[in-house]
Parts: sequence; C-alpha cells; structure tokens
Amino acid sequence: MYALVDCNNFYVSCERVFQPHLNDKPVVVLSNNDGCIISRSNEAKMAGIPMGAPEFKVRDLIKQHNIYVFSSNYALYGDLSHRVMKTLEHFAPNVEVYSIDEAFLNFSGQDIPDYHAYGLQIRKRIMKWLSIPTGIGVAPTKALSKIANRIAKKFHERTQGVYVIDSDEKRIKALKWTKIEDVWGIGFRLTKKMQAKGILTAYDFILPHNEWFVRKEMGVVGMRLKYELEGKSVLEMEEPKSKKNIAVTRSFEKDITDFDALKERVVTFASVCSEKLRKQNSCCYGVILYLSKDRFRANGAKYSFYRLQTLAFPSNSVFSISDLAVKMLKEVYEHGAIYKKAGVIVTEIIPANQKQFHLFDDENPKFQKLMEVMDAYHEKVGERKIKLASQDLKRTWKMKQNYLSKRYTTNFNELLEVRCK
Repeated sequence: MYALVDCNNFYVSCERVFQPHLNDKPVVVLSNNDGCIISRSNEAKMAGIPMGAPEFKVRDLIKQHNIYVFSSNYALYGDLSHRVMKTLEHFAPNVEVYSIDEAFLNFSGQDIPDYHAYGLQIRKRIMKWLSIPTGIGVAPTKALSKIANRIAKKFHERTQGVYVIDSDEKRIKALKWTKIEDVWGIGFRLTKKMQAKGILTAYDFILPHNEWFVRKEMGVVGMRLKYELEGKSVLEMEEPKSKKNIAVTRSFEKDITDFDALKERVVTFASVCSEKLRKQNSCCYGVILYLSKDRFRANGAKYSFYRLQTLAFPSNSVFSISDLAVKMLKEVYEHGAIYKKAGVIVTEIIPANQKQFHLFDDENPKFQKLMEVMDAYHEKVGERKIKLASQDLKRTWKMKQNYLSKRYTTNFNELLEVRCK
C-alpha cells in the first residue's frame, strides 16, 4: 500500500506556525516580486480569492475582507518542509519527496492492521511537532493514493483527513467521483481532448473501449496511468537523483538598464548555480545566459535572449561559471535597453568524480581548493557570507517582498521571541 501525505495550504500553514493569531483568518501568500496569489487559506478561498490571480486585480477584495498578505518566504517553507519529510521517515522506511509539500510513503513489508488509524497517527504527529495540517490518502497504487488524498481533503469531517481505498467497491466509487481534469498526469490540453471524446471521469478513462484512445494520445504513460487506476501498481518509488540542469532565474525588483547592475545579477545567479552543483557533487560543461526585456515595450521585436557556451573543462567553480556568463552578457547586452529578468542555467552536468582532466587547458587547481574553503565556512556560519567583489554584499535576491515574514528557523537574528511573566 502507498500513502500520499499532502500538507494543506502549505505556505499559509507555515506562516501560521509562528503567528497563531492567523488561525481561522483569511491569509494569502504571493509569488516572487509579490506578483500573484500562490497559496490561500480556506477562509480566503471562501472570500472569493482565485488561485493565481495577480495581487493588484484582487486588491479591493483583500481590503474588503481584511485578508492578511505575505510575500513568499522560501527559507521558512523549505526548512519546515524538510522537517515534515524527516517526521514521515518515522512511519515508513521508503519515503519519496514528491514536492515541497507532498510525499509518497511505501508501506511494503510493514504489518499495519488498520491503515486509517495509522494515517491518523501520522497526521497527529505532524500536527503536534510542526503544527502543519495534512491530508492523507492510502491506496494500492500511487495514482489511486492521489485520488484518496483528494477525497480525504474534500470530505474532511467524515474522513478526519485520512481516506483509504482498500476494496474494489471503494475504488470504483472514487473513480466515478473524480473528474478527468483532477486525475494525476492529465493536464489542460489532454482534459479538452478527453472531454471531447466523452471521457469525463477517471472511471471513463479506464473503460475498455477507451483504451485505444488513451494509448494513441498518451502512449506508455497513459497505459501506466490506466493500470494504476485499475489497482495494478506499476509506478515505483523514485530515488532522489541529481539534477540534469540547474536554472536560477529571477524577475528584477525594478527595471535595469545599467550594464554593471545587470552584471551583478548575472554573477549572483552564476554563483548560486555553482553552489548547487557543488552540493550535488557535480560539474557542468554548458552555461546558458538568459535575458528578458519588457515585452510590453518590445513592439513586436524580440524581447528574450538565450546564449549557450561550453567550458573548455567541466567545472563547479564560481569563477569559471560567472566569467563565462559575464562574457556572454557583454555579447548580448544592448545599451539603453530595459531588462526585466535574467537567469543563468548550467547544463551538460556530470558527476564530479567522472571529471576528465585536460593536458593543456584545465582549470586553475587553486579554484577547487578555494571552493572547498568557502563551502566549509558557509556550512559553519550560514550560506553566502563570502561573495565575489562584483556581487552585492547585502542582498542575494533583489525582489519586491513588502510583506515578508521572519525566517524563524533559519536566521539566528529572527528567532521567535517569547516573553515569560
């Protein structure tokens, strides 16, 4: 049996952990640069705040319902997510972290007489240790556990947040209840095609006369999904893998026209890419620079630019990667142009221990030793204390974050203060 544990309204729940006065109050969390609504409390949903709406379009609604607004605080969310995943490891030996707020548990080999009671125990433990509410779906396959999770959340009062699909009768009933657009792996375009074919529910999806259509439109992926919905487990738990590409891209807090300001952003993004490479013990050959102008002022002209160049040797050094990124920036930069966004993407990644050395053209050996010293220092005192001279020493991410909460668990200066009387 598999379980899908999903944290409810995760970003909002994280804000409530250290601000309990927000419980039962409408709360929303905004995306980067305070752009769109990306997380809503149930109270905000009832107030009519749509998911993904730009903040400026619902500003009147926010004021009308006294909705609390927060900027994305990924340092806090990432740390609490890590703690949730570590807690789940107490309940199953095999945990697959699916996203920042979701994880699959595989109960193979465990003797669990009552899965519903076990699910309640998991919910209770996460709530007691972290104050994060969750929904849990348990079923014989991963795809069915996603559906069970949806039922657990939809009918919370009847299920107590845990639903188990452990019989054919329950499976058929759940499939008939689930709309095709809510099935795991069915996106917007596929939904349109399915609906046009008369496939409106998950149950319609597995009917024998629709198999040819599923095979034609989705191929092997569709057949795997069909088997999963029929209760035949074909999707295994996935092991954590090193990333094949690492991208760091951000919109700017304000428009940038100056080359030095743009260079500072590019060097910072290259620096973060190199950090991530070293964390997964990898090196890269390819470096891609991405720039985007204001598309509303482009007047039909090209507004986004990519440039790829290859290093002469594989590297995870901030010096080599940022030098190449800045070299590309000098080639594509247009004086007077208004830039809105930039990014650095490293690709052609290989494990660091498979690095091929070159006889005549290789990286300065001092760079690697210096990276080791930097990483050791950051591990001891906190990340990004040592930077290149061309970087801004005060801020890494220059984004509009007017409603940012404290990083209660990752910054010593922002620890929660408790007054004892």
